[in-house]
Amino acid sequence: MSTISERIPVLVSKTQKQNLVAKAKAAGLSTGEFLRRAGENYTPSEEEDLLTGMLDQILKITAKTEKTIDESLAFVDASEQRLAKLGFNLPQK
Repeated sequence: MSTISERIPVLVSKTQKQNLVAKAKAAGLSTGEFLRRAGENYTPSEEEDLLTGMLDQILKITAKTEKTIDESLAFVDASEQRLAKLGFNLPQK
């Protein structure tokens, strides 16, 4: 077994701690060993990977949409300014 050399402080609720301690005891492990094994053996499910990919796409599309809206509003504003210089009376916003 390797020598412990680092700490990872983890805050949990009282209920979470009770559940973790109970699970560790049922497995015949210390709470620390239970958490180490759980952390080392955790791998995201395929669904989580898909959701992460979907979220990434949504964020990219949202950023692109916001940029397009900002560009469109700037274009409309510039057009209104050109029309005002030409003497067109535009309705007030």
